[in-house]
Amino acid sequence: MAALNQAIQFFGRKVIFIGAHPDDIELGCGALIAHIVKKTEVVCVTLSDNQKNPELINLVQEHHRSMAVLGVPESNIVLGSFETRRFPQARQEILEYLIDLNRRLRPDMVFVHTRADLHQDHATVTQEALRAFRGVSLLEFDVLRSSDGFFPYFLVEVNEEDVECKLKALAEYKTYASRYYFSPEITRATLIRNGALAERPYAEGFDILRVVSAFKE
Repeated sequence: MAALNQAIQFFGRKVIFIGAHPDDIELGCGALIAHIVKKTEVVCVTLSDNQKNPELINLVQEHHRSMAVLGVPESNIVLGSFETRRFPQARQEILEYLIDLNRRLRPDMVFVHTRADLHQDHATVTQEALRAFRGVSLLEFDVLRSSDGFFPYFLVEVNEEDVECKLKALAEYKTYASRYYFSPEITRATLIRNGALAERPYAEGFDILRVVSAFKE
């Protein structure tokens, strides 16, 4: 436990970020990934590549470019082929997919969508992650466009460089350039607001699904 007025320190040798669709991880966790990618092994897993929608055919390339901006190597980017908006019907297959990920990667910490997310795909990922990653710390991230009632109780300090990196990563999504939730002003304002909650210049905000810990003197 940190001393009074000091930040609690946490770490993991391998941290997995899991999103339903390309862009979810960057929107919810981009600044954090930029902050930790040189300090630990980061793996980013997206369950749907969205390639059944002809309007989204460039998303895979944009996702890879976005992750490259954040510093995630291509070998640590995983793209699944589950059909967008039909995750609830594939619940068992998604569970088995996540169980296999847990067995192969053995993460110390996992980030998934918030329980406050209304999108059926996002909600399914979180529900099955809770089952698949038993005994692993799970934190939840917010995707602004589809959440309802999310509040960041777990605040992670990031710096100006991390913020700029997140903005540049999101700018790689030309497909979504006109969407309000890709606005650099909104992204920066959210990081400033979370920073204000933590009494820091900037912070990425999460909530806790499960924390596995041990007390040390």
